[in-house]
Amino acid sequence: MTSRTERIEIRAEPDRAERIRFASSLLHTSVSGFMMDAASEKAEQIIADTSYTMVPHDYFDALLAALDQPVQPIGTLQAAAARVVTEPAFKQA
Repeated sequence: MTSRTERIEIRAEPDRAERIRFASSLLHTSVSGFMMDAASEKAEQIIADTSYTMVPHDYFDALLAALDQPVQPIGTLQAAAARVVTEPAFKQA
């Protein structure tokens, strides 16, 4: 069992606190344990939702197909890159 080293406190409206107490009693767990489980689950969901980008299969397949195509040089970008080498925007001191 891991030791608890940090305390997290919240303030809740009476009706919300009562619902939390009731829900925790239905699961036969402490309010603290119930809240920790609920908050941890929500945190994992948010982390997963913001860490990955989900796209439809056809979009992903089209993206992979485009990446497999030979490189097509873009003249404007080539000219800009060459200009930066000869005329840097920032001078080093």
